[in-house]
Amino acid sequence: MADNSFDIVVIGAGPGGYVAAIKAAQLGYKTACVEEGNLGGVCLNIGCIPTKALLESAAMITHLGHAKEFGVTVGEIKTDMAQAVKRSRQVSERLVKGIGFLFKKNKITHIAGRGRLAGKGQVEVTGKDGKAQPVQAKHIIIATGSRPRDLPFLKIDHDRVWDSTDAMMSKEAPKTLAIIGAGAIGCEFADVYAAFGTQVTIVEMADRVLPLEDRDCSAVVEKSYRKRGMNVLTGVKLEKAEIGKGGVTLTITDAKGKTQTVEAERVLSAIGRAPLVEDIGLEKAGVKMTDRGFIAVDRQMKTNVEGVYAIGDVAGPPLLAHKGSHEGVACVEAIHGDPHAGINYENIPNCTYCHPEVASVGLTEEQARAQGLDIEVGTFPWTANGRALTAGETDGFVKVIRDKKYSEVVGAHIVGPHATELIAEFVVGRHLETTMEEMDRAMHPHPTLSEAVAEAALASLGHALHI
Repeated sequence: MADNSFDIVVIGAGPGGYVAAIKAAQLGYKTACVEEGNLGGVCLNIGCIPTKALLESAAMITHLGHAKEFGVTVGEIKTDMAQAVKRSRQVSERLVKGIGFLFKKNKITHIAGRGRLAGKGQVEVTGKDGKAQPVQAKHIIIATGSRPRDLPFLKIDHDRVWDSTDAMMSKEAPKTLAIIGAGAIGCEFADVYAAFGTQVTIVEMADRVLPLEDRDCSAVVEKSYRKRGMNVLTGVKLEKAEIGKGGVTLTITDAKGKTQTVEAERVLSAIGRAPLVEDIGLEKAGVKMTDRGFIAVDRQMKTNVEGVYAIGDVAGPPLLAHKGSHEGVACVEAIHGDPHAGINYENIPNCTYCHPEVASVGLTEEQARAQGLDIEVGTFPWTANGRALTAGETDGFVKVIRDKKYSEVVGAHIVGPHATELIAEFVVGRHLETTMEEMDRAMHPHPTLSEAVAEAALASLGHALHI
């Protein structure tokens, strides 16, 4: 093959793209990955990883505030947003360098520049100098990711109106911050800025925070946020925004038509993300899109154009890093001829890393009942778990929804300490079609948070031991 000719070319080096490239190289394909920014995409550079580093800083502040209860006396707690951001960048940079190492280890060619489809089996890559070079490939995988959305009357200006990147990079915590949207991004940044002393107001159109999660989990987070002094406004509509020299004035109305205004030094737009599908040659190549603006793909991530695939955020929701990574592997396995390649979209875990943490997999209780399933719900509170009590983290519970017919896990929902780690047990259980009896009979060590998983399973069977 010529130097610019490959078996597989991946456009985008985020958690979907770089994983797809590594998997392709491991299977013996000559592989290239085109990326105009840093390796790692949004997730490693300005998303998942640095955000979680800031959340760890926020958790540290909260823990120190309760140190006296644990027999530790500390002086005045002073926060330093600039240092927290600096640390988050260091964590991010370390992981980005790690991807570079993995590319070299697996002999993957990194082509710096913007990739565009340019005809059958061709990608045109334009570098920062404006020069374009052609690259040939038998298979092209599009993994360009997504960007923050904004509202027509509240455009992100990176000054008064922030996107998630602005919120992540700010070296000073504003005195007041209004967050539009109470999904995972909104709730995580609310946690961070409240810990650093900002008066936070959350504005959410749905009737609760984290509207995609189980209603009972949402209630725990909202109660915790209100207790911490946050102003949580749910079931409201943002009507207009006036940007002034000193801040932003938001006008909102509730379900009854009552109007109120919110003054904030900064506003964070956290209303979701849109796929990055512009200027990558999709129209020219004839790639079909969905009615929501994503690239249309089949179970093996194939588009309607032969030899062109799409994975990750551009291929549709949920817009999650781990979903993109698994799609990358499934896509390459399909190219390799595995007839079983694909993703079980009903078993993708959702995680929100605010405090208390929220994690889930499968159906919510409302969804299960709406589908007419014959279910039994088991809940085990952290107040009855020894390990949670010793850590002083007792807000929340483990909730399991059991299908009575086969005793399988229809859905699992955790709100509280290390929820995002514990949910993996249910993901594996669902993958293996485990029954609730098996979840309980698998011995869980004591004292651990994982015991609550077994107890919730028992509760769904009607005979929990410790409540």
